[in-house]
Amino acid sequence: MRVPSGPARRAVLAGTSALVLALTAAPTAHAGLPTHHGSLVLVGGGLKEGNTQVYGEIIRRAGGAKARIGVLTAASVPESQDPDAADPERCSNSACNGDYYASLFKKHGAADAQWIPVDLDHIANADSDAVVSQVNSMTGFFFGGGDQQRYLTTLLHGDAHTDSKVLAAIRRKLAQGAVVSGSSAGAQIASGPDMVSGGDSYQALRDGSAPGYFDDPTRLGYFPDGGFGFLRSGLIDTHTGAYGREGRALRLAADTGHDRVYALDENTALVVDRPGTRREALTVLGPGGVGILDLRHARSRTTQAGWRLGNARYTYLTDGDRYDARHWLPLPARGKHLLTPHTHRPVPANTDVFYSVSNPAGVPYSFRTTARALAEAGAQHTATASTHESGPRFTVTFAKTPGFSAWSSEGTTAQTLVGLQIAIAPQ
Repeated sequence: MRVPSGPARRAVLAGTSALVLALTAAPTAHAGLPTHHGSLVLVGGGLKEGNTQVYGEIIRRAGGAKARIGVLTAASVPESQDPDAADPERCSNSACNGDYYASLFKKHGAADAQWIPVDLDHIANADSDAVVSQVNSMTGFFFGGGDQQRYLTTLLHGDAHTDSKVLAAIRRKLAQGAVVSGSSAGAQIASGPDMVSGGDSYQALRDGSAPGYFDDPTRLGYFPDGGFGFLRSGLIDTHTGAYGREGRALRLAADTGHDRVYALDENTALVVDRPGTRREALTVLGPGGVGILDLRHARSRTTQAGWRLGNARYTYLTDGDRYDARHWLPLPARGKHLLTPHTHRPVPANTDVFYSVSNPAGVPYSFRTTARALAEAGAQHTATASTHESGPRFTVTFAKTPGFSAWSSEGTTAQTLVGLQIAIAPQ
Protein backbone atom coordinates (compact mmCIF):
# COMPACT_ATOMS: atom_id res chain seq x y z
CA MET A 1 0.00 0.00 0.00
CA ARG A 2 1.08 3.58 -0.54
CA VAL A 3 0.48 4.45 3.10
CA PRO A 4 3.27 6.18 5.04
CA SER A 5 3.88 4.16 8.21
CA GLY A 6 -31.56 -0.10 1.53
CA PRO A 7 -31.73 1.84 -1.23
CA ALA A 8 -33.84 4.95 -0.71
CA ARG A 9 -35.30 7.63 -2.89
CA ARG A 10 -33.01 10.63 -3.13
CA ALA A 11 -34.64 13.69 -1.61
CA VAL A 12 -34.43 17.10 -3.25
CA LEU A 13 -32.38 19.72 -1.41
CA ALA A 14 -34.54 22.62 -0.29
CA GLY A 15 -33.63 24.04 3.10
CA THR A 16 -30.94 22.31 5.03
CA SER A 17 -30.19 24.03 8.31
CA ALA A 18 -33.40 23.07 10.12
CA LEU A 19 -33.50 19.43 9.08
CA VAL A 20 -33.12 17.03 11.97
CA LEU A 21 -30.90 14.05 11.21
CA ALA A 22 -32.35 10.58 11.64
CA LEU A 23 -29.93 8.11 10.18
CA THR A 24 -29.63 4.38 9.96
CA ALA A 25 -27.01 1.75 9.31
CA ALA A 26 -26.62 -1.97 9.64
CA PRO A 27 -25.95 -3.19 13.20
CA THR A 28 -22.40 -3.86 14.27
CA ALA A 29 -21.16 -7.40 13.93
CA HIS A 30 -18.66 -8.34 16.60
CA ALA A 31 -19.97 -9.28 20.03
CA GLY A 32 -23.47 -7.98 19.19
CA LEU A 33 -22.88 -4.70 21.04
CA PRO A 34 -24.90 -1.68 19.81
CA THR A 35 -22.87 1.52 19.51
CA HIS A 36 -25.72 3.87 20.46
CA HIS A 37 -23.92 6.58 22.37
CA GLY A 38 -20.38 6.98 21.09
CA SER A 39 -18.86 8.64 18.05
CA LEU A 40 -16.17 8.19 15.42
CA VAL A 41 -13.70 10.74 14.06
CA LEU A 42 -12.16 9.20 10.95
CA VAL A 43 -9.35 11.05 9.16
CA GLY A 44 -8.25 10.23 5.61
CA GLY A 45 -4.55 10.22 6.57
CA GLY A 46 -1.95 12.98 6.60
CA LEU A 47 -3.22 14.47 9.86
CA LYS A 48 -1.07 17.51 10.49
CA GLU A 49 0.33 18.31 13.91
CA GLY A 50 -1.28 21.75 13.87
CA ASN A 51 -4.80 20.64 12.94
CA THR A 52 -6.41 22.04 16.06
CA GLN A 53 -9.87 21.59 14.52
CA VAL A 54 -9.63 17.79 14.34
CA TYR A 55 -7.50 17.17 17.41
CA GLY A 56 -9.73 19.56 19.33
CA GLU A 57 -12.87 17.72 18.23
CA ILE A 58 -11.50 14.37 19.38
CA ILE A 59 -10.51 15.84 22.74
CA ARG A 60 -13.84 17.65 23.17
CA ARG A 61 -15.72 14.42 22.56
CA ALA A 62 -13.46 12.61 25.01
CA GLY A 63 -14.25 15.04 27.84
CA GLY A 64 -12.35 18.23 27.04
CA ALA A 65 -9.88 19.15 29.76
CA LYS A 66 -10.58 15.78 31.39
CA ALA A 67 -9.96 13.76 28.23
CA ARG A 68 -7.83 10.65 28.51
CA ILE A 69 -6.81 9.32 25.09
CA GLY A 70 -5.62 5.78 24.51
CA VAL A 71 -3.32 5.63 21.48
CA LEU A 72 -3.10 2.43 19.43
CA THR A 73 -0.40 2.13 16.79
CA ALA A 74 -0.31 -1.60 16.04
CA ALA A 75 -0.55 -0.76 12.31
CA SER A 76 3.07 0.45 12.50
CA VAL A 77 6.06 -1.84 12.31
CA PRO A 78 7.11 -3.00 15.78
CA GLU A 79 10.30 -1.81 17.42
CA SER A 80 12.06 -5.08 16.57
CA GLN A 81 11.65 -4.37 12.85
CA ASP A 82 12.69 -0.71 12.88
CA PRO A 83 16.38 -0.17 12.01
CA ASP A 84 16.17 3.32 13.52
CA ALA A 85 14.50 2.25 16.76
CA ALA A 86 17.33 3.66 18.87
CA ASP A 87 17.19 7.10 17.22
CA PRO A 88 14.30 9.20 18.60
CA GLU A 89 14.67 11.61 15.66
CA ARG A 90 14.28 8.91 12.99
CA CYS A 91 12.38 6.01 14.54
CA SER A 92 9.04 5.08 13.03
CA ASN A 93 7.74 2.10 14.95
CA SER A 94 4.67 1.46 17.02
CA ALA A 95 6.20 2.58 20.32
CA CYS A 96 7.71 5.75 18.82
CA ASN A 97 4.51 6.59 17.02
CA GLY A 98 2.50 5.93 20.17
CA ASP A 99 4.63 8.41 22.08
CA TYR A 100 4.36 10.89 19.21
CA TYR A 101 0.56 10.90 19.17
CA ALA A 102 0.32 10.85 22.97
CA SER A 103 2.45 13.99 23.17
CA LEU A 104 0.35 15.68 20.46
CA PHE A 105 -2.90 14.99 22.26
CA LYS A 106 -1.44 16.43 25.46
CA LYS A 107 -0.20 19.45 23.50
CA HIS A 108 -3.71 20.01 22.13
CA GLY A 109 -5.25 19.94 25.61
CA ALA A 110 -5.95 16.37 26.69
CA ALA A 111 -5.47 15.71 30.40
CA ASP A 112 -3.61 12.51 29.58
CA ALA A 113 -2.73 10.36 26.58
CA GLN A 114 -1.09 6.96 26.75
CA TRP A 115 0.18 4.38 24.32
CA ILE A 116 -1.76 1.13 24.53
CA PRO A 117 1.10 -1.39 24.18
CA VAL A 118 -0.33 -3.76 21.57
CA ASP A 119 1.66 -4.47 18.40
CA LEU A 120 3.36 -7.31 16.56
CA ASP A 121 5.97 -7.48 19.33
CA HIS A 122 3.26 -7.60 22.01
CA ILE A 123 0.35 -9.56 20.51
CA ALA A 124 -0.35 -11.25 23.86
CA ASN A 125 -1.10 -7.81 25.35
CA ALA A 126 -4.28 -7.71 23.27
CA ASP A 127 -5.71 -10.26 25.72
CA SER A 128 -4.03 -8.90 28.85
CA ASP A 129 -6.32 -7.97 31.72
CA ALA A 130 -3.86 -5.26 32.75
CA VAL A 131 -4.06 -3.63 29.32
CA VAL A 132 -7.85 -3.96 29.40
CA SER A 133 -7.79 -2.03 32.70
CA GLN A 134 -5.73 0.66 30.97
CA VAL A 135 -8.30 0.82 28.15
CA ASN A 136 -11.16 1.07 30.64
CA SER A 137 -9.54 4.15 32.21
CA MET A 138 -9.61 6.02 28.87
CA THR A 139 -12.39 8.30 27.58
CA GLY A 140 -11.32 8.23 23.93
CA PHE A 141 -9.10 6.33 21.52
CA PHE A 142 -6.95 7.09 18.51
CA PHE A 143 -5.74 4.50 15.99
CA GLY A 144 -2.64 5.52 14.05
CA GLY A 145 -1.75 4.80 10.44
CA GLY A 146 0.35 2.16 8.74
CA ASP A 147 -1.02 -1.14 7.51
CA GLN A 148 -4.53 -2.15 8.59
CA GLN A 149 -3.63 -5.83 8.24
CA ARG A 150 -1.53 -5.48 11.40
CA TYR A 151 -4.66 -4.38 13.29
CA LEU A 152 -6.38 -7.55 12.09
CA THR A 153 -3.43 -9.65 13.25
CA THR A 154 -3.12 -8.08 16.68
CA LEU A 155 -6.61 -7.00 17.74
CA LEU A 156 -8.83 -9.40 15.78
CA HIS A 157 -6.83 -12.59 16.34
CA GLY A 158 -5.79 -12.74 12.69
CA ASP A 159 -7.69 -15.25 10.57
CA ALA A 160 -10.01 -16.04 13.49
CA HIS A 161 -11.39 -12.49 13.16
CA THR A 162 -12.66 -12.46 16.74
CA ASP A 163 -12.35 -9.62 19.22
CA SER A 164 -9.37 -9.63 21.50
CA LYS A 165 -10.11 -8.54 25.06
CA VAL A 166 -8.69 -5.09 24.30
CA LEU A 167 -10.84 -4.59 21.21
CA ALA A 168 -13.92 -5.87 23.07
CA ALA A 169 -13.21 -3.31 25.80
CA ILE A 170 -12.89 -0.50 23.24
CA ARG A 171 -16.13 -1.63 21.62
CA ARG A 172 -17.87 -1.44 25.02
CA LYS A 173 -16.44 2.01 25.66
CA LEU A 174 -17.74 3.19 22.27
CA ALA A 175 -21.19 1.83 23.13
CA GLN A 176 -21.10 3.73 26.41
CA GLY A 177 -20.23 7.07 24.79
CA ALA A 178 -16.49 7.17 24.12
CA VAL A 179 -15.00 8.61 20.93
CA VAL A 180 -12.98 6.33 18.68
CA SER A 181 -10.80 8.12 16.16
CA GLY A 182 -8.15 7.17 13.66
CA SER A 183 -6.14 8.30 10.67
CA SER A 184 -5.28 6.46 7.44
CA ALA A 185 -5.18 2.74 8.36
CA GLY A 186 -6.61 3.79 11.71
CA ALA A 187 -9.69 5.10 9.90
CA GLN A 188 -9.80 2.28 7.36
CA ILE A 189 -9.93 -0.34 10.10
CA ALA A 190 -13.34 1.02 11.19
CA SER A 191 -14.76 -0.62 8.04
CA GLY A 192 -17.27 -3.41 7.89
CA PRO A 193 -17.09 -6.23 5.31
CA ASP A 194 -14.87 -5.93 2.23
CA MET A 195 -12.32 -3.54 3.67
CA VAL A 196 -9.78 -2.50 1.05
CA SER A 197 -6.28 -3.88 1.53
CA GLY A 198 -4.45 -2.05 -1.28
CA GLY A 199 -4.41 -1.12 -4.92
CA ASP A 200 -4.20 1.72 -7.43
CA SER A 201 -7.07 3.04 -9.51
CA TYR A 202 -5.89 2.19 -13.02
CA GLN A 203 -4.98 -1.41 -12.20
CA ALA A 204 -8.27 -1.72 -10.30
CA LEU A 205 -10.28 -0.62 -13.34
CA ARG A 206 -8.27 -2.85 -15.65
CA ASP A 207 -7.99 -6.01 -13.56
CA GLY A 208 -10.74 -5.84 -10.95
CA SER A 209 -10.53 -6.81 -7.30
CA ALA A 210 -9.72 -10.01 -5.45
CA PRO A 211 -9.95 -11.03 -1.81
CA GLY A 212 -6.66 -11.00 0.01
CA TYR A 213 -3.57 -8.94 0.66
CA PHE A 214 -0.99 -8.72 -2.12
CA ASP A 215 2.71 -7.91 -2.34
CA ASP A 216 1.95 -5.95 -5.52
CA PRO A 217 0.78 -2.59 -4.10
CA THR A 218 -1.05 -1.72 -7.32
CA ARG A 219 -3.37 -4.76 -7.17
CA LEU A 220 -6.83 -4.09 -5.74
CA GLY A 221 -7.37 -6.40 -2.77
CA TYR A 222 -9.82 -6.53 0.07
CA PHE A 223 -10.58 -8.42 3.27
CA PRO A 224 -14.07 -9.98 2.95
CA ASP A 225 -14.52 -10.14 6.73
CA GLY A 226 -13.66 -6.46 7.00
CA GLY A 227 -12.22 -4.56 9.93
CA PHE A 228 -13.69 -3.62 13.29
CA GLY A 229 -17.13 -2.87 11.81
CA PHE A 230 -17.64 0.45 13.61
CA LEU A 231 -19.00 2.09 10.43
CA ARG A 232 -21.05 -0.15 8.16
CA SER A 233 -23.27 2.21 6.14
CA GLY A 234 -20.65 2.36 3.39
CA LEU A 235 -17.18 1.25 2.42
CA ILE A 236 -14.33 3.49 3.56
CA ASP A 237 -11.32 4.63 1.57
CA THR A 238 -8.57 7.03 2.65
CA HIS A 239 -5.97 9.37 1.10
CA THR A 240 -8.54 9.59 -1.68
CA GLY A 241 -7.80 12.81 -3.54
CA ALA A 242 -4.09 12.84 -2.76
CA TYR A 243 -3.61 9.35 -4.23
CA GLY A 244 -6.41 9.38 -6.82
CA ARG A 245 -8.31 6.49 -5.30
CA GLU A 246 -11.81 7.28 -6.60
CA GLY A 247 -11.36 4.68 -9.36
CA ARG A 248 -10.40 1.85 -7.05
CA ALA A 249 -13.20 2.77 -4.66
CA LEU A 250 -15.81 2.60 -7.42
CA ARG A 251 -14.44 -0.72 -8.71
CA LEU A 252 -14.34 -2.33 -5.28
CA ALA A 253 -17.87 -1.21 -4.44
CA ALA A 254 -19.20 -2.50 -7.77
CA ASP A 255 -17.37 -5.82 -7.46
CA THR A 256 -18.51 -6.48 -3.90
CA GLY A 257 -22.10 -5.25 -4.17
CA HIS A 258 -21.82 -2.14 -2.01
CA ASP A 259 -23.84 0.93 -2.97
CA ARG A 260 -21.92 3.61 -1.09
CA VAL A 261 -18.33 4.61 -0.37
CA TYR A 262 -17.05 7.26 2.03
CA ALA A 263 -13.88 8.54 0.34
CA LEU A 264 -11.85 10.54 2.87
CA ASP A 265 -9.35 13.25 1.99
CA GLU A 266 -6.18 13.81 3.95
CA ASN A 267 -6.09 16.04 7.06
CA THR A 268 -9.91 16.02 7.11
CA ALA A 269 -12.33 14.07 9.30
CA LEU A 270 -15.64 12.34 8.83
CA VAL A 271 -17.35 12.65 12.21
CA VAL A 272 -19.97 9.98 12.88
CA ASP A 273 -22.37 10.31 15.80
CA ARG A 274 -24.17 7.22 17.11
CA PRO A 275 -22.61 4.88 14.53
CA GLY A 276 -24.55 1.74 13.72
CA THR A 277 -27.95 3.08 14.78
CA ARG A 278 -31.00 4.57 13.10
CA ARG A 279 -29.78 7.98 14.29
CA GLU A 280 -26.31 7.76 12.76
CA ALA A 281 -25.29 11.31 11.78
CA LEU A 282 -22.26 12.34 9.70
CA THR A 283 -20.40 15.67 9.52
CA VAL A 284 -17.28 16.75 7.62
CA LEU A 285 -14.59 18.61 9.54
CA GLY A 286 -11.36 20.10 8.18
CA PRO A 287 -9.71 21.78 5.21
CA GLY A 288 -10.37 19.03 2.64
CA GLY A 289 -13.50 17.01 2.08
CA VAL A 290 -15.21 13.65 1.92
CA GLY A 291 -16.44 12.17 -1.35
CA ILE A 292 -19.57 10.05 -1.25
CA LEU A 293 -19.82 7.61 -4.14
CA ASP A 294 -23.41 6.50 -4.76
CA LEU A 295 -23.82 3.26 -6.72
CA ARG A 296 -27.50 2.56 -6.02
CA HIS A 297 -28.43 2.95 -9.68
CA ALA A 298 -25.02 2.20 -11.16
CA ARG A 299 -24.51 -0.62 -13.64
CA SER A 300 -21.18 -2.27 -14.40
CA ARG A 301 -20.16 -4.86 -16.98
CA THR A 302 -17.06 -6.20 -18.63
CA THR A 303 -16.86 -6.24 -22.41
CA GLN A 304 -14.09 -7.30 -24.75
CA ALA A 305 -12.75 -3.76 -24.53
CA GLY A 306 -12.72 -3.76 -20.73
CA TRP A 307 -14.71 -2.86 -17.62
CA ARG A 308 -17.25 -0.07 -17.64
CA LEU A 309 -19.51 1.62 -15.13
CA GLY A 310 -22.50 3.86 -15.73
CA ASN A 311 -24.85 6.02 -13.70
CA ALA A 312 -22.83 6.35 -10.51
CA ARG A 313 -23.12 9.60 -8.55
CA TYR A 314 -20.42 11.70 -6.89
CA THR A 315 -21.07 14.03 -3.97
CA TYR A 316 -18.23 15.99 -2.38
CA LEU A 317 -18.82 17.47 1.07
CA THR A 318 -16.61 20.02 2.79
CA ASP A 319 -16.21 21.59 6.21
CA GLY A 320 -19.48 21.80 8.14
CA ASP A 321 -21.54 19.82 5.64
CA ARG A 322 -23.68 17.02 7.04
CA TYR A 323 -25.06 13.86 5.51
CA ASP A 324 -28.27 11.95 6.24
CA ALA A 325 -27.25 8.41 5.33
CA ARG A 326 -30.71 6.98 5.89
CA HIS A 327 -32.21 9.23 3.20
CA TRP A 328 -29.05 9.65 1.10
CA LEU A 329 -29.37 13.39 1.67
CA PRO A 330 -26.40 15.80 1.70
CA LEU A 331 -26.91 18.86 3.89
CA PRO A 332 -24.61 21.76 2.93
CA ALA A 333 -23.41 23.82 5.86
CA ARG A 334 -25.24 26.91 7.00
CA GLY A 335 -23.75 29.81 5.09
CA LYS A 336 -23.34 27.88 1.83
CA HIS A 337 -25.71 28.77 -0.98
CA LEU A 338 -26.55 27.32 -4.38
CA LEU A 339 -23.86 28.29 -6.86
CA THR A 340 -24.83 29.87 -10.16
CA PRO A 341 -22.28 28.76 -12.81
CA HIS A 342 -20.32 31.85 -13.77
CA THR A 343 -17.56 30.94 -16.20
CA HIS A 344 -17.77 30.26 -19.92
CA ARG A 345 -14.28 28.82 -20.15
CA PRO A 346 -14.19 25.16 -21.17
CA VAL A 347 -13.21 22.64 -18.51
CA PRO A 348 -9.45 22.10 -18.81
CA ALA A 349 -8.22 18.85 -20.35
CA ASN A 350 -7.35 16.16 -17.83
CA THR A 351 -5.22 13.25 -18.99
CA ASP A 352 -4.46 11.80 -15.56
CA VAL A 353 -7.77 11.69 -13.72
CA PHE A 354 -6.54 9.31 -10.98
CA TYR A 355 -3.08 10.86 -10.37
CA SER A 356 -1.03 7.93 -11.60
CA VAL A 357 2.21 7.01 -9.85
CA SER A 358 3.59 6.50 -13.39
CA ASN A 359 3.19 10.19 -14.19
CA PRO A 360 5.76 12.45 -12.48
CA ALA A 361 3.90 15.50 -13.81
CA GLY A 362 0.58 14.41 -12.34
CA VAL A 363 -1.49 16.62 -10.07
CA PRO A 364 -3.20 15.40 -6.87
CA TYR A 365 -6.97 15.83 -6.50
CA SER A 366 -7.29 15.61 -10.27
CA PHE A 367 -10.71 13.91 -10.24
CA ARG A 368 -12.14 16.53 -7.88
CA THR A 369 -10.59 19.37 -9.87
CA THR A 370 -12.42 18.38 -13.06
CA ALA A 371 -15.67 17.89 -11.14
CA ARG A 372 -15.45 21.38 -9.62
CA ALA A 373 -14.47 23.00 -12.92
CA LEU A 374 -17.54 21.50 -14.57
CA ALA A 375 -19.75 22.69 -11.72
CA GLU A 376 -18.50 26.26 -12.25
CA ALA A 377 -18.88 26.18 -16.05
CA GLY A 378 -22.10 27.83 -17.21
CA ALA A 379 -22.45 26.50 -20.75
CA GLN A 380 -20.86 23.08 -20.33
CA HIS A 381 -22.88 20.16 -19.00
CA THR A 382 -20.41 17.30 -19.48
CA ALA A 383 -16.66 16.90 -19.25
CA THR A 384 -14.34 13.99 -19.83
CA ALA A 385 -11.03 13.03 -18.30
CA SER A 386 -8.82 10.03 -18.97
CA THR A 387 -6.33 7.79 -17.26
CA HIS A 388 -2.61 8.36 -17.82
CA GLU A 389 -2.16 4.69 -18.68
CA SER A 390 -3.49 3.05 -21.83
CA GLY A 391 -4.19 -0.53 -22.85
CA PRO A 392 -7.01 0.25 -22.37
CA ARG A 393 -7.19 3.90 -21.55
CA PHE A 394 -10.23 4.62 -19.39
CA THR A 395 -12.33 7.73 -19.86
CA VAL A 396 -14.33 9.23 -17.01
CA THR A 397 -17.38 11.27 -18.03
CA PHE A 398 -18.77 13.82 -15.57
CA ALA A 399 -22.31 15.07 -16.23
CA LYS A 400 -24.58 17.68 -14.67
CA THR A 401 -27.88 15.83 -14.85
CA PRO A 402 -31.16 16.57 -13.04
CA GLY A 403 -30.56 16.51 -9.30
CA PHE A 404 -27.04 17.96 -9.50
CA SER A 405 -26.20 21.09 -7.52
CA ALA A 406 -23.13 22.97 -6.36
CA TRP A 407 -22.83 25.06 -3.20
CA SER A 408 -20.54 27.88 -2.16
CA SER A 409 -20.01 30.22 0.79
CA GLU A 410 -18.46 32.99 -1.33
CA GLY A 411 -20.37 32.68 -4.61
CA THR A 412 -17.64 31.72 -7.05
CA THR A 413 -15.99 28.45 -5.99
CA ALA A 414 -17.84 25.16 -6.11
CA GLN A 415 -16.98 24.01 -2.61
CA THR A 416 -19.68 21.36 -2.20
CA LEU A 417 -20.93 19.15 -5.04
CA VAL A 418 -24.11 17.10 -4.92
CA GLY A 419 -25.09 14.28 -7.28
CA LEU A 420 -22.69 14.68 -10.21
CA GLN A 421 -23.17 11.74 -12.58
CA ILE A 422 -20.10 9.59 -13.24
CA ALA A 423 -19.45 7.03 -16.00
CA ILE A 424 -16.25 5.10 -16.73
CA ALA A 425 -15.56 3.38 -20.05
CA PRO A 426 -12.51 1.78 -21.78
CA GLN A 427 -11.22 3.32 -24.98
